[in-house]
Amino acid sequence: MVRKFIRNVFLLTGVALFSAACGAAAPAEEPAPPIAAAPEESAADAPEMQRIVPMMSMPEATPTETPLPPLPLPTPLATPPPFENWDAPPTYPGDSTPGIFFRLKYDPRIWALTEDQFGQPALGHRQILYCVIAPATGRGMPLTVRVEHDLRTLGAIDYEISAAYESDALKFVTYVGGDLDLYTGFQITFDENAEDCLLDAETVLATLASIPESEAATIP
Repeated sequence: MVRKFIRNVFLLTGVALFSAACGAAAPAEEPAPPIAAAPEESAADAPEMQRIVPMMSMPEATPTETPLPPLPLPTPLATPPPFENWDAPPTYPGDSTPGIFFRLKYDPRIWALTEDQFGQPALGHRQILYCVIAPATGRGMPLTVRVEHDLRTLGAIDYEISAAYESDALKFVTYVGGDLDLYTGFQITFDENAEDCLLDAETVLATLASIPESEAATIP
């Protein structure tokens, strides 16, 4: 009985020891070393970000011609005469007889005698703005101007006609002619309605005649 009790005590003690040995917790794993945080870059060390801005090309400014104001024209008479005279010295006095003036006849309902932008006598059209007949002499032309020449008879006068074009646009036309005692030139300028302006101007140029200076009317 006593032996059996002692044997049981040893048996229980062995079981307890065995259980303690088997149930012991496995050694804990060493914790992984903490990951070192990357040092923050200061604002001074941080690379500068480039800002891409779309560039817009500005249109190039093109020079534009500012038109001069229309010539001031005198008020027409209530009952104008059928024709008035424009008398003036020729523009080529060396090719004309001394003491000879030119005379043009014009309809005062269509034209008015005035002064151009240079203070010289000229005829301004009453209905077509910038349509002007002015005395003209030969002059050089810029390389950008193309000139076409023609010969035509207006009335009793043979005219040498030169049409000046710039970028295929007709800019002005000159008429040079006369009789045995007179050689003079005129320039027709316009802004629009070139065809109508030239048609009315040629009606006036067809009346060209030479007169003695003593018969010339006084220019107002």
